[in-house]
Amino acid sequence: MFKDSQINVERITTKLLTLDDTPFHFSSGDSFPSIDIAYETWGEMNADKSNVILLSHALSGSHHACGYNPNLPESGVNWSAELHNGWWNDFMGPGKALDTEKFFIISANYLGGCYGSTGPASIDPETGKAYGSKFPHIAVSDQVQMQARLLDHLGIGVLHAAIGPSVGGLITLTFATVFPDRVKTVIPMACGMKTTVLNRLILFEQILAIENDPHFNGGDYYNGERPDYGLALARMISHKTFVHLDAIERRARQEVRQDSEVLEWYKVQDTFQSYMLHQGKKFVQRFDANTYLRIIDMWSRYDACAEAEADSVKELFDRCAKNDQKFLVFSIDSDFCFYPEEQAEIVAGLEGSEVNTMHITVHSDKGHDSFLLEPALYTPHIAYVLSS
Repeated sequence: MFKDSQINVERITTKLLTLDDTPFHFSSGDSFPSIDIAYETWGEMNADKSNVILLSHALSGSHHACGYNPNLPESGVNWSAELHNGWWNDFMGPGKALDTEKFFIISANYLGGCYGSTGPASIDPETGKAYGSKFPHIAVSDQVQMQARLLDHLGIGVLHAAIGPSVGGLITLTFATVFPDRVKTVIPMACGMKTTVLNRLILFEQILAIENDPHFNGGDYYNGERPDYGLALARMISHKTFVHLDAIERRARQEVRQDSEVLEWYKVQDTFQSYMLHQGKKFVQRFDANTYLRIIDMWSRYDACAEAEADSVKELFDRCAKNDQKFLVFSIDSDFCFYPEEQAEIVAGLEGSEVNTMHITVHSDKGHDSFLLEPALYTPHIAYVLSS
């Protein structure tokens, strides 16, 4: 065990898998002869491989969900100290929501990512340079195909469960409907069936922020200055949808003040502005702008039926009913990112196909980020569904 910040956490090493047996075909029509997948695992897989849980991370998360991982050379400069402790440490481990004494848990960094999986910063073998602007557009179904190939490599046929929050919930939902015979229990958290017009506009604002950074250079910036200003601004635009405004007010009073800073003409005037500026500056130390663009573009175009090539919601969820899946769907009543009405739409579709469904609304003042911060509100329900 490794002791860090007075908390005992297991020291974890990222695994790197190169899939080169067959080309990887993107939904865009592009293909790569091989891809790398960075992933981590926790717990022990049983003899018949029936205790496996697939965990999908959120937009700017990583495959490092639990434990302490201070070193990931494949991520270059992005593996900052903020990432060393797992983002779901309070949810994973012995006796926790994802009990590592019962289950074998897998999480992979997304295709297009910046934490070890093949992404825009990876080297194109044909040119010897980073893919940059040449890296394809990505769909949620591409992430699902990548996950399926990882499971195939590990010899895992059917998952005990798939679980994911936020954008990870979109991937979880799509995995369950593209491969309904490969997962028994499905737990999408704070996500939706189809990206709303509001979210598409907010995501478009973030795309413009990055595109208009003077250092973006169309995505080919790896030999020069990074588009940090645009990426910081994009993060600031998104952050106010992830965190409830009351929580922003509380945090702004507690975190480091930067309100004496002058931008070029404007002087930062209050703790709220300095808090948001701090969030943007912190984010650019651990993320890549091209990866951010690929993931928010993927999110912006999400439609569960289209991703799974279903003609209707009924057809989509009839697959789940046919394979006797059960669902646990989480809403957060203060969520400004994926509103509770969006999960209600998922539940209505599931119930219309008579899928075994439980819908839990978490009452929280922390907004969308509740799924990161409040394990006590989720653990009893997750543990019950996973054990039943």
